[in-house]
Amino acid sequence: MEIEVIDTIKAILVDLGIPQESLHAETLLYADLGLDSVETIKLSLELKRRLAIELKLGNRYDMTLAEICRIANAQESLTANVTAKVN
Repeated sequence: MEIEVIDTIKAILVDLGIPQESLHAETLLYADLGLDSVETIKLSLELKRRLAIELKLGNRYDMTLAEICRIANAQESLTANVTAKVN
């Protein structure tokens, strides 16, 4: 899942016009990429659409791509645990 998540995040950011070569695990969304509020909202919406990740990206806390992956994996794990308990 982690490789899929990072690849999907990179694909979304490339679609937003960010050069592929500037995207690494430790790249910061705001400090390194300079995302604006519209791009941040688009990233959040695409993460939800493509990976079912609920992530509020605010500019108070700058996140790396690796941190987004960890959050995505945690959400997936939590969803799997809840589903397993229900079934």
